[in-house]
Amino acid sequence: MPSPFPGMDPYLEHPEIFPDFHDRLITYLSDALQPHLPEPYYSAIGRRAWIEVSERYIGPDVNVIQPRQEPGANHSGTAVIDSPAITQPLVIHVPHDERREPFVEIFLGRGSDRRLVTSIELLSLSNKTAGEQGRELYLRKQQEILRSKVHLVEIDLLRAGSHTTAVPIHRLMKVTTLPDYHVCVHRFDNLEDYFVYPIMLPHPLPSVKIPLLPGDGEVTIDLQRVFERTYESGPYYREIDYQQDNPVPPLTVEQTEWATRCLTNSRK
Repeated sequence: MPSPFPGMDPYLEHPEIFPDFHDRLITYLSDALQPHLPEPYYSAIGRRAWIEVSERYIGPDVNVIQPRQEPGANHSGTAVIDSPAITQPLVIHVPHDERREPFVEIFLGRGSDRRLVTSIELLSLSNKTAGEQGRELYLRKQQEILRSKVHLVEIDLLRAGSHTTAVPIHRLMKVTTLPDYHVCVHRFDNLEDYFVYPIMLPHPLPSVKIPLLPGDGEVTIDLQRVFERTYESGPYYREIDYQQDNPVPPLTVEQTEWATRCLTNSRK
């Protein structure tokens, strides 16, 4: 079943849904690139891994209990307890989860002679959240690529969070209003220019030019077709109740009216 929206589906941005969508879209993006890459170029999926403290609910950190007056209590109401020194440590369990983020890499050549030409990233919730280890790792990789002879393509399909793509936000806002989503392409052979595809929520996702080595041209990828394949292969039309659920982050009043029209038309 297709998405009820002409472009990005804002309901997919929910923190419980987006990670699955992120990983599926990366897979189909790599698949879509493969047949269009001239030999000996090829695309592969890389993964960035780290450990974070689990966000799963375990229990309260502190219990506050109203004390009762006991015989022998001091004037403040606190009992005076004569107890032996604690000789065994308390065991405090802090669960950790392993996090993995896939991304697409385009290589030239094989084996030990292969060269990384282009790195394609779909930003995650962790990448755009201040203080997250996933953001620190991403920004470190971003700076390494910007200083190397590797092209960087960043796809941001999240309205919430800190600006993260390589293009400076103050430069972006000098030429356009801040878009809902965007794609940023930085070529290593053109250091001072950032090629930005601004995307507003009511519009289809763009076709993006993916750079290869100078002299080898570019490969155009239809991001909307990749999105459609991702949506239709996933659980989203079953997982999302478009009549009851609310997008996270919330839509503006104008966006809510637009979304309501889209959902109404999709049921006809």
